[in-house]
Amino acid sequence: MVRKDRAQAQVRKTDVTRWSDPASLEAAWDARAELAAQFIPAGARVLDLGCGKMSLRRFLPPGASYRGCDLVAREADTVVCDFNAGEFPAEAATDADIITLLGVLEYIPDSDAFFAHLRAAKRDVVLSYCATDLTGSVDRLSLGWLTHFSFLGLAKLFDRHGFQITATMPVDQLQILMRLTPVDRMPQVNPSKVAVISYNDVGNFGDRLGYHMINSLLPGDALVDHLTFRTLDRARDAYDLIVLGIGNSIYEPLLTDDLMKVLARGKAKVGIFGTQYRELISRAKLDRLIDRLDTWFARYEDDVLMYGRGRSNVEHLGDWLIDQFPMATPVVDEQLNVGDEILKNLPLDRVIQDIQRHKKVFSSRLHPLLCALTSAETVAYSEQPAGDTEIVSGKFRSMLIDIFGRTYPEKAFFAVDRDAVSRYKLRVHGNVAKVESRLQEMLRNVATAA
Repeated sequence: MVRKDRAQAQVRKTDVTRWSDPASLEAAWDARAELAAQFIPAGARVLDLGCGKMSLRRFLPPGASYRGCDLVAREADTVVCDFNAGEFPAEAATDADIITLLGVLEYIPDSDAFFAHLRAAKRDVVLSYCATDLTGSVDRLSLGWLTHFSFLGLAKLFDRHGFQITATMPVDQLQILMRLTPVDRMPQVNPSKVAVISYNDVGNFGDRLGYHMINSLLPGDALVDHLTFRTLDRARDAYDLIVLGIGNSIYEPLLTDDLMKVLARGKAKVGIFGTQYRELISRAKLDRLIDRLDTWFARYEDDVLMYGRGRSNVEHLGDWLIDQFPMATPVVDEQLNVGDEILKNLPLDRVIQDIQRHKKVFSSRLHPLLCALTSAETVAYSEQPAGDTEIVSGKFRSMLIDIFGRTYPEKAFFAVDRDAVSRYKLRVHGNVAKVESRLQEMLRNVATAA
């Protein structure tokens, strides 16, 4: 390193004589430039502040372009600036994609004014610095250094001007490289606490899809506990929002006191489910559940008519999982039979693709049949009985009436009305968007009340 008179450094102005002399530009700094190039994307336009020998240009990735800026012209298109005189290449900075600052910040005493210019450019910055944490034995003034930031001091400087450190790399024992990204200041908020209660722990095709559906509708910063009807004992003491169901079915064995106790812990509560085996459901228990919900987004019109009549907190959603199935054209003539093997945790995307390849599909599971309706020419189904009884789930009938306005006999193939399926998809898609808005609104209201 070049040694300087400490008295010269104490003047706290740019040493024009030193930086005009090419001999002052050390060859050792090339290694730092080579490392800095690892932070530069291919194709980027680079503005190198305090460019010196312009070593960085040699190491840039393919497609990157380079422009230097320094106290003196290093070549014809060098932007000439004295940062310590308040000068800054604002236009060149705006034209750049990324700004580099290698071995320069040590020589800019009014760092806040300089960083105000950088922040106005709204560009990522790659800089190096020798923090005091690493240079305890070094006489900084004898090296001409005019700033003396610790790592904490650097962090405060960056934060004051709206920069976030996104990547770092040591150069040697004394200095470190950092990439800074300008960020908008966001108000400090506490993430919402949300519980989702479902059967997401089984291999059921529909429940696994519903898990992804609800995650896509909740705020990105929400802290989500996915509980099942078997793990209600893991619930927190309080939640901002509890979501009961992910488009699945609720039936008698799930209507427990433990479920009601957990629901009582939510400031806001919604249900996203349908019903099945209705003959076995205790009406009093289901009524008590619906009373607890701010809104029940019911899967079927049958649910609304049977349990929501006269209520203001029940809305017909439709089977939202149809949002996961695009309208498709089948290519395979061979009949596809779907049964309990769908419970084996098969990859969801491959299952959907396989179902939609077939022109003729028979299913004893609800949501594979729903998937088939978006592609197949003919389909058939078989109902799910409750144990050894003659009571069936009823959900196939409810789904078909929702989509086609009528049901079809089980185990008999029928032609799929694709226009009816398309209309249903559009209607449900709009309803899902409304659910997302309502969930966001509920969480905002809870936060405001708090």
